[in-house]
Amino acid sequence: MTRNTPVNELKGVGEKRSQLYKKIGINTVGDLIFHFPRRYIDYSSPIPVSTALPGEHAVIKAMVIQKNPAARIRQGLTLYKVFAEDDEGERLSIIFYNNRFAADALHEGAEYLFSGRISGNFVRREMNTPTVLNADEENLLRPVYPLTEGLTAAMITTNISEILSTAGDDFFADTLPDKLRLEYSLSTLEYALKNIHFPKDGHAAETAKKRLAFDELLRLQLGMLMIKSRSRAETCCKMKPQDKALEQLYKSLPFELTGAQKRAVEDISKDLCGGVPMSRLVQGDVGSGKTAVAAAAALIAAKNGFQTALMAPTEILAAQHYKTLSEMLEPLGISVCRVTGSMTKKQRTEVSEQIAGGECLVAVGTHALISGTTNFKNLGLVITDEQHRFGVNQRALLADKGNDPHKLVMSATPIPRTLALIIYGDLDISVLNELPKGRRKIETFAVTSKLRERALGFVKKQLDEGRQGYIVCPMIEENENELAAAKGYEKSLKKTVLAEYRTGLLHGKMPAADKDRIMAKFKAHEIDLLVATTVVEVGVDVPNSNIILIENADRFGLSQLHQLRGRVGRGEYQSYCVLIAEKVTEESEQRLKLMTKTSDGFEISEYDLKMRGAGDFFGNRQHGLPDLKIADIAADRELLADCQRAARELLAESPDLKKYPALMEEVEELFSRNDNAAEAL
Repeated sequence: MTRNTPVNELKGVGEKRSQLYKKIGINTVGDLIFHFPRRYIDYSSPIPVSTALPGEHAVIKAMVIQKNPAARIRQGLTLYKVFAEDDEGERLSIIFYNNRFAADALHEGAEYLFSGRISGNFVRREMNTPTVLNADEENLLRPVYPLTEGLTAAMITTNISEILSTAGDDFFADTLPDKLRLEYSLSTLEYALKNIHFPKDGHAAETAKKRLAFDELLRLQLGMLMIKSRSRAETCCKMKPQDKALEQLYKSLPFELTGAQKRAVEDISKDLCGGVPMSRLVQGDVGSGKTAVAAAAALIAAKNGFQTALMAPTEILAAQHYKTLSEMLEPLGISVCRVTGSMTKKQRTEVSEQIAGGECLVAVGTHALISGTTNFKNLGLVITDEQHRFGVNQRALLADKGNDPHKLVMSATPIPRTLALIIYGDLDISVLNELPKGRRKIETFAVTSKLRERALGFVKKQLDEGRQGYIVCPMIEENENELAAAKGYEKSLKKTVLAEYRTGLLHGKMPAADKDRIMAKFKAHEIDLLVATTVVEVGVDVPNSNIILIENADRFGLSQLHQLRGRVGRGEYQSYCVLIAEKVTEESEQRLKLMTKTSDGFEISEYDLKMRGAGDFFGNRQHGLPDLKIADIAADRELLADCQRAARELLAESPDLKKYPALMEEVEELFSRNDNAAEAL
């Protein structure tokens, strides 16, 4: 048996079970052995029925004392009820639906360990469809696997047990060099695979997980470092320092650059004047001044005779960058143009000719920059904003418009450094961790929906003083979830204290031209209050806006709330953010309290990553990070640091991993799970 053996060659795996396995991505024996438990149930410490809390998971040891006859509730639904009693004489009702086999397997007078969620109340406790072990079982740590309907944990454990008992030494061939395994105190692969599925105890399970997570993170780091090294061929866009031009730019600005901004520009200048193409991330909190850094980079490129392309994910953000860069660069003789999908054919033709002829030195736009009609005369610098909203392929397509141009990535999403090193593993990183002088802290309040009228009154107070504001809703139209919806919300404002004010609606499903029209009216103060979805998360800069109210704030990630809060506080007025929560749980209360206490995006992102995990951190999967089966970036920080060191050691010894072909094959396999990442590798 090899890892490539089809899974249907295992005992008991016929056509039906093969199809069920296929549904969860298991086609071979190797796929199955690397289908890891998502958690374990520990049956070693059962609790009395009296201490089991309704709504929580529990393991209870009890003796079956009575089995009721089957009860047909309705057509297609039969209920089997069993009563069990613990050592204290407290009774537990066990209920199975349409599962005579499970009920028949329990015998009156026998003791069992029942695991499941407690329902009922404090007087009568129930457990629906529990997992059950005989009370005298020796192995009390049992895996819980990702499943699909029709596929049970018992089926998986039976098949995995067969693999582990019949597989030869070749099956457990270890691709991790012994020196690394010993250096980082890791188990053998054979031990890890056996104990991840059938651990003797918690320590064995943790030891196994550590080894398998190390393998996964090491492959990830190797892949990202190899992408980085392959992008470091000699550049054709060699530049010279432009200190005088930068000094002229700094003097012309109506504000003083922060120390962090100046350091980032110095990093960029060194990169642009180096021998290899720049690959740098400028990561900064909301309002930290990334656009000024981008302007300095574009200025250096322009003074060296090269064009710059800046790509933003939305037309609103592209318009913002176009306005800011024009104001900063055109007084210095640097022409700036805009390229978007909503332009007329005539406008598009004109701007394309300017870019192709080299008259336009800085082109700002959306995905339209990638199109075949946009060609550059001498593209030397590519800037992408909010990079995680683009696939790796899109960034590559823009870079292909030039001859190995320098690449600069900007992100206003504060990302914990550990996660940034993975997602942007092919980039050097500059962090803007200082806010411009004079920027006031945004006062943030978290309230329940009971105080909505009072919150709207506070919004009115700001509008009465001539300010503008936002109300953010998580959905566009009403639906069964009853989340506040933007369309209905805007209409409902006519029945509130805000009825006299001019409102506007902005959401992602609107045509780009309509979005631009609404934003133009808002900036011109023809709209007092903008009701919007999260489309306003990035790129809107209206200094007169000083209040943002976010409905259903408990449903947003903290990093997203922080981004939304950053829409205000951009002018001279004290600004406010009001978070309204519909369902307040202990967790949501803790999260929203953090928002009221800190305005540090990096602190918030660390907490968000810890609570939500890396998979949900961005709300999408476009960032090019391969899916991980067992490693947890949020929890495995120290292990990640070890893997980064180990990856550098291996690549220093063998840059293309030719010395370790089996390991290289595993790197390629990991990246093949994500098309964008595979393309980059």
